[in-house]
Amino acid sequence: MKTARLVVSVVDDDESIRESLPDLLAELGFQAYTFASAEAFLSSDGASKTDCLLLDINMPGTTGLDLERYLRRSGSQVPIIFITALRDESARLSLIKQGAVECLFKPFSDAALLEALTKAFR
Repeated sequence: MKTARLVVSVVDDDESIRESLPDLLAELGFQAYTFASAEAFLSSDGASKTDCLLLDINMPGTTGLDLERYLRRSGSQVPIIFITALRDESARLSLIKQGAVECLFKPFSDAALLEALTKAFR
């Protein structure tokens, strides 16, 4: 009998992230879906299938922070790991204090991602 893998959705406007993370997530034992924008994520059935969200903070249009607020107002409890190219430790700590599982600075290591995912699924 095959067991269902946990689904991690990646929402990032950076194509290289959307191309590389699914392979890494599969190696780590997860199923991955990718979305180029918050709008693409919301217009799909991805939200209902997602067990954890890897969410870029800075995207054109609806930002990662906007999407996080929308999901929380909608009652979603999906764990969120923010990812960003902007190295701002105070912003990282603020996001975690507000309920994010983690905020990883790009480029992040496989180990850092696995640690954040492990924390998300505790």
